Amino acid sequence: MDNYEGFKQEVHNLTKIDLSSYKEKQMRRRIDSLVTKHKCKEYHEYVMLLKNDKEVFDEFVNFLTINVSEFYRNPEQWDLMSKEFIPELMKKSGQNLKIWSAACSTGDEPYSLVMCLSQHIPLNKIKIFATDLDKQVIATAKVGLYSAKSIANVPADLKKKFFTQVGNSYQISDEVKRCVEFKEHNLLRDPYPSNYDMIVCRNVLIYFTDEAKTEVYDKFCKSLRTGGILFIGSTEQVIDYKELGYKRRYSFYYEKV
Repeated sequence: MDNYEGFKQEVHNLTKIDLSSYKEKQMRRRIDSLVTKHKCKEYHEYVMLLKNDKEVFDEFVNFLTINVSEFYRNPEQWDLMSKEFIPELMKKSGQNLKIWSAACSTGDEPYSLVMCLSQHIPLNKIKIFATDLDKQVIATAKVGLYSAKSIANVPADLKKKFFTQVGNSYQISDEVKRCVEFKEHNLLRDPYPSNYDMIVCRNVLIYFTDEAKTEVYDKFCKSLRTGGILFIGSTEQVIDYKELGYKRRYSFYYEKV
C-alpha cells in the first residue's frame, strides 16, 4: 500500500477522526482489510471511493469506531455500582445525578445505566447524556432493538420489566429510551461537558495510544465534580491516576479528589 500518513490526513479531512491517536498496527490492519475488501490497490483509490460512495463512507466510519457492546458487561461491576456508588452519589447530589456515557456505541451502556438507576430513582428523574462519534451507532441506539446475546446479563426482573420480545430480538421500552439524550461527540476533538457525578467510558480507550488515553482521562477528570466517579472497562487502567487527580477505589472505579 502507498502513503499511510497521507491517508490519515485525508481521513481526518473527511471525518475529523484522528487516526494518529489510535495504535497504528491494530488500526492499519483493520483498515487494510477494508481496502482489500473493496478491491482497491492503493489508499488514494480507497479515499476516492470514500468521497464518492456514501455507503462505503458510512461503513468505514462504523468500522473505525469499534462497536462490541453488551448490557451489564461484567455484571459484578454493575452490582458494585448499584450497591455502593449510586447510593454514595445520591447522598451528595440527591436524585438529580448527572451521568455521561461516553463512547456509548449502540446504547447498551446508557440503557444499562438507566435500569441500574431505576432501582434507586424514579424513571422520570433519570437523565443520561450519551455520546459517540459514529452517527450510525447512535441511530441504532435510538431504535433500541437487541439480540438475546446482547441482553444476556440483564437481571431477570429488569429484563421482564423493560424488554419486549420481537421475533428473535428484544425491544427496549420507550420509558427507558426517554431517559437518554444521544449526541455525536469526538473524545479527541470536541469540548467536554462539565459538572458530572459519574462518567462511564468502557473498553474504548484500549485502542488509543498512551498519550491519547492520558489526554482523555485528564479531560474526564476536569468534567467530573469533586467526588465524582469514572467507571472504566475491566481490561483498562488509569496508569498515572494520582497525577491526573483521581483516587483509585477499585480496579475499574476512580474518584476525582
